[in-house]
Amino acid sequence: MQRRRFLQLTGFSAASLLYTRINPLSGKPYQTLIQPDEVLVLSQGKWLQLKGSGNHWSFQDISVMLEPATQATAVQLKAPGREIEKIKIGWKHHSPPEAKFLGDHWERSYGDLAWETVSPDRKLPWYVLIHNGRETFAFGVKTGAKSICYWQAAPERLELLLDTHSGGMGFIPGDRVLTAAEIVSTKSLPEETAFQTDRRFCSMMCDKPVLPDKPVYGINDWYFAYGNNSKELILRITGIMTELAGDSSNPPFSVVDDGWSLKNVKGTAIYSGDDYTRPNEKFGDMAVVSAGIKKLGMRPGLWTRPLRANGNDQQTALIPVRGDQTNLAERYLDPTIPENLERIRHTISLYRDWGFELVKHDYSSYDLFGRWGFQMKEELTAPGWHFNDRSKTNAEIILELYQAIRSGANHMYLIGCNTMSHLSAGIFELNRIGDDTSGKEWARTVKMGVNTLGFRLPQHNTFYAADGDCVGLTTEIPWKENKQWLQLLAESSAPLFISAQPEALGTEQKAAVKKAFALAAKRQPLAEPLDWLTNSRPAAWKLNGRTVNFDWT
Repeated sequence: MQRRRFLQLTGFSAASLLYTRINPLSGKPYQTLIQPDEVLVLSQGKWLQLKGSGNHWSFQDISVMLEPATQATAVQLKAPGREIEKIKIGWKHHSPPEAKFLGDHWERSYGDLAWETVSPDRKLPWYVLIHNGRETFAFGVKTGAKSICYWQAAPERLELLLDTHSGGMGFIPGDRVLTAAEIVSTKSLPEETAFQTDRRFCSMMCDKPVLPDKPVYGINDWYFAYGNNSKELILRITGIMTELAGDSSNPPFSVVDDGWSLKNVKGTAIYSGDDYTRPNEKFGDMAVVSAGIKKLGMRPGLWTRPLRANGNDQQTALIPVRGDQTNLAERYLDPTIPENLERIRHTISLYRDWGFELVKHDYSSYDLFGRWGFQMKEELTAPGWHFNDRSKTNAEIILELYQAIRSGANHMYLIGCNTMSHLSAGIFELNRIGDDTSGKEWARTVKMGVNTLGFRLPQHNTFYAADGDCVGLTTEIPWKENKQWLQLLAESSAPLFISAQPEALGTEQKAAVKKAFALAAKRQPLAEPLDWLTNSRPAAWKLNGRTVNFDWT
């Protein structure tokens, strides 16, 4: 049977999902998905089938509207008096056996991104690319969505699910209309590689990224100190590494990681916490630390954990204990309480007053939901609990938290770590796109660093500056391995951070770091993984117009 006839009989190809529409708001043509075959809403654990066609679908007092937006289709929900957990939109779609699919991750990736054949149970967060060997098709939602979105693909079907939980329960919209997300789609242009289509599509999903004025690079103490740091150590390594940075027009950052704050602030016999407004005795006055970093020739940066409560916080201000929470001594601020958002905003502004120019804020996804991204398989969080304000979706709650951090930072650069990628874009200048690399295990750096960079580099300078994490330059990892990761980061165009143990800095290492800093301080062409369609840890890369092969084994 001819292939074309086979597709006609068995379903629809990815191309048949797309058609060109003229946007009534802008007058410009754009590609969009055809009208869905099915729309359902999950309310109090029961899927409700909506009836309709075209732009409007309904069931009793629940309505889902698909309205034209700027180069997109907006998914709007109205459900007065209901509790809504999810919206599901489905299209008939045939996937040929050779087609490969690529999705994103909720927050950081965990060394698990890859082009794979269709799997009906696999959630593809935020967007999905479909490559048939000749063309690439892309379906996604714009950044800043007010629901947590993911795609699912079966051999004969493509579905978009929009998660509107508030905590582990449905949100209560009241009388308002929620614009849950805006759908965008495209197909590859002639001569465009899948990687290039991915990057162009990321630009379509994010209209207004917030980016650093100049490339960001520098040092971080975590992967050799692992929290056992001090003012003396920070200033010592800053002094050593400053000598290797030659671009005075774009000096590097020296980021003080975890270990500086006052620990185990006790308010009761049960709970303890950290106070990220007060330094411990190893650091003293943080304004003195930041001034010392500046005097040595670097720009000061600081790590923090904005949602971590301390022992003096009352239970009414906190997120309830989740069903699968194991560490009951840790407590977290509920960001739907206005006083908590103001407190977080004030804490971030305090770092600015201390003289820091960059803040790396961490753990917000874990602290909100009690799970890491790789644990968010069936649901993002345990069922049966909710935030103080149930009128907001989890996505809206996250966005308000991120905006509070942004307003407190003012003109400081922000690096989100363990932040929701699609919700970070357009708010933070940088985002840590993968789980931790290592100063102890080379295999972890390959898994988390190389995989992350290979598959999320299209988001670099389209969503934010994409931070693939540090080079853990220590005596525990052979230099012949680490120098490859250093070269890739330095020539990738992405931010370069080096976590260098002083004892590991010999003559050869210093020369390599000096060269890497010189590259990272200036804008580089975006690196492209050449074997990413078949290799989850790409080894062949296009760097500055030449092909470079790495040995990650």
